[in-house]
Amino acid sequence: MQGNKTLLVTGGAGFIGANFVHYWLQTYPQDKVIVLDALTYAGNKANLDPVVENSNFKFVHGDICDQALVEKLLRENSITTLVHFAAESHVDRSITGPDAFIETNIIGTYTLLKAAKKVWLDEPKEQGLEPPRHRFHHVSTDEVYGTLEPNEPAFKEDTAYAPNSPYSASKAASDHLVRAYHHTYGLEVTTSNCSNNYGPYHFPEKLIPLIITNILHDKPLPIYGDGKQVRDWLYVEDHARGIDLVINEGRIGENYNIGGHNEWQNIDIVKLVCKLMNEVFADNSALAAQYPLAKAAAIGKSESLISYVEDRAGHDRRYAIDATKTTTELGYKPQESFESGIVKTVKWYIENNAWWSESCQGNFDD
Repeated sequence: MQGNKTLLVTGGAGFIGANFVHYWLQTYPQDKVIVLDALTYAGNKANLDPVVENSNFKFVHGDICDQALVEKLLRENSITTLVHFAAESHVDRSITGPDAFIETNIIGTYTLLKAAKKVWLDEPKEQGLEPPRHRFHHVSTDEVYGTLEPNEPAFKEDTAYAPNSPYSASKAASDHLVRAYHHTYGLEVTTSNCSNNYGPYHFPEKLIPLIITNILHDKPLPIYGDGKQVRDWLYVEDHARGIDLVINEGRIGENYNIGGHNEWQNIDIVKLVCKLMNEVFADNSALAAQYPLAKAAAIGKSESLISYVEDRAGHDRRYAIDATKTTTELGYKPQESFESGIVKTVKWYIENNAWWSESCQGNFDD
């Protein structure tokens, strides 16, 4: 799949999608990238400011459920690579309002598959032509596998699906649709299931950016239950790098796990961020002046903001990704250590107040 091409990236104004767009245009400057995004609450066009002047970049404001629009984009731009990030992904929101998750994650994915099948498979056959080489890459999550006990082995690609929230159930359904369109119709697909991402442009309702921004506002740091839920954390650019490998080297019809080999309890993540925030504020009068509300950080006591709250319904205890297949077949390996990645992330949020201050402060999630 290498060589000059045009990609359609759905959800490219979201956290992971935008970071992928930045990565791709920097890594493959000869390629063109078209982003299709509906700009819902978690989609922010400002996430794409670093590439907006790039002549190989184009933004289209639209819905993945608009099949006619998707078909038009595929045809008019001779697109044969579609990278599908667009999804509702906040677990708490899926519990209180699951309808949007069913519509976007299931119906939206189904609509994209129908459009791709029509343009890449059906229309060439109707004209007596061979379908072009193509790739429909679907970005999924480790949450489709359910939850793990403390000593259970990490999720592998053949782990049985056992989603426990409306969000993860909707993503599991979309995974199955992608698989079905390959096995039934021959659509050339790949799927990647990733662990928790962190890094720049992460919407402030998620754990790490929420903790950082709440400290800067001297607000409580809400911890669900005992805070001992375990997640595997992956720097977002390493995720983009993994998707690159799957698109260019992955076998058609296969699933690939992309993980950070980096399990942390939520409470330990929060305490680490508190420690880093204390350190950056120590003896830094300019930073204290920039963030006058960050009183606890200014005196080295960010941990005093920690507040335990009632656990959420159906809260999975542990996720962990076994990325052996991706490493063995594709040579995948995270390049960013958690120690370096979290420092970069804290620094980015401190330096980009204008970006996150415009985002609403959502509910705590991991």
